[in-house]
Amino acid sequence: MATRAKSRRAPRVALFVETSLAPGRGILRGISRYVREHRPWSLHHEPRYLEDGLPSWLKWVSPDGVIVRLHNERLRDAILKLKIPVVDVLGLCPHESIPLVHVDNVATAQLAANHLLERGFRHFGVCGFENVNWSQMRSDAFVDFLTQAGYRCEIHRMVAQSRSRRCWEAEHDQLLRWVASLPKPCGVLVCGDSVGSPVLEACRRAGVMLPDEIAVIGVSNDEMLCEMANPPLSSVVSNHRRVGYEAARLLDSMMRGEPIPDGPIFVAPVGVATRQSTDVWAVDDPDTIAAVRFIRDHACDGISIDDVVRATLLSRSTLKRRFREFLGRSIHDEIVRVRIRQAQQLLADTNLSVAQIAHKVGFPHPEYFTVVFKTTTGKTPRQYREDFLD
Repeated sequence: MATRAKSRRAPRVALFVETSLAPGRGILRGISRYVREHRPWSLHHEPRYLEDGLPSWLKWVSPDGVIVRLHNERLRDAILKLKIPVVDVLGLCPHESIPLVHVDNVATAQLAANHLLERGFRHFGVCGFENVNWSQMRSDAFVDFLTQAGYRCEIHRMVAQSRSRRCWEAEHDQLLRWVASLPKPCGVLVCGDSVGSPVLEACRRAGVMLPDEIAVIGVSNDEMLCEMANPPLSSVVSNHRRVGYEAARLLDSMMRGEPIPDGPIFVAPVGVATRQSTDVWAVDDPDTIAAVRFIRDHACDGISIDDVVRATLLSRSTLKRRFREFLGRSIHDEIVRVRIRQAQQLLADTNLSVAQIAHKVGFPHPEYFTVVFKTTTGKTPRQYREDFLD
C-alpha cells in the first residue's frame, strides 16, 4: 500500500536587514525575488534600523538560517550562538564561519574614477569615513587606480558619528578647509551618498563653484539622498538587489548542507546615475566642450564623426587631436559611450525589446548593438537587464 510522502516544511529564514536605508531595501528585494523563483521560504522580518539588535521574536521562531547586515561584534556573537547557517551582507565584522556577499568596492571605485576621468578631470580627491572598512576599501581602490593612471589624489576622512555639536562643528570646519585646499577643477569621490551633502555644503561655504570647480560623485545611488543634495548628486549604482539574490542563493545551499565558499562573493556595480553634481567637462577648450555637448544631445540620432565636426569651427583632424588630448578618447568612442549609457538606462527602466532599444540609441542592427554592448559592459543586453528585474 502506497504511503503519502511527507510534505517538506518551508525553511524558516530570519532577515536582519534594515528598511531605513536604500541598500537594505534593495537587498530585501533581491531576497524576495530569489524566494519567488525557487523553493518557498517562511520569511521573518520587521522594519528596522541598521543599528538594531536581535528582535525579541527570535526565541519563538527558531530559524533555519539568517541573512544579516552585521554592524557590530555583539550582534555577530549573538547570531553565532544560534549555530545555524548565516550570510552577512555588510562586512563590518568578518568571521571565518560567516560568508560575506557584498558590493564590489574596488570595481565601484574604478567606475567612479573613470566617470570623472571621462569628464576631463586631472585633479582628484576622496572623502570617506575613518575606521569603516568598506569606506577605506573604496578610498584605497580609488587612490590606487588613479595613481596607476599617473594622477594624485587628496584624501580626507570623517568620523562616522559626531557625538556632540562641538565635534560636529570641528568636523565640518576640517572638511571646509580640505575642499578649499583642493586643486581646481577637481573630481571628488564621496565613499557613500550620505557624505555627499556635507561635502557639497562645505564647497558652498568655501565659495567653490559646483560642479565647475569641484564635481562630486557618491556611491549606492540612494535616490532620496541624491535628489535632496544641492546640486543633485551623481552616484555609482550599486547592485544591492543582486547582493540580496546571491545571499539568498548562498544561504539556500548552506541550509542544504553544502560548504561555505572560500572567500567573499562580490557583486559589481551596474553603472553611474549622472546628475548635476558631475554634469560638467573639466576641459579648457570651448570647441571640444561644444562637440561633447553635441554628442550628448544627438548621439542616439545616428550621427557620424562628420556631423560632430560640423558642430564646431574646427577641422576633422584638429578636433580628433583635441579629443585625444583633453579627453583621452576618440570622437567615435564618445559617441558609442553616450549610446551605451542611454541603452543601459532603457534596459533598466523600460520593457522595450533589445531590438527596439538598439534602434532608439542609434544602432540599425540589433546584432551589432549586442556585440558593442557586451564589449563595453562585459554583459549582453539581456544579462544586464536581468540584474534589474524584480
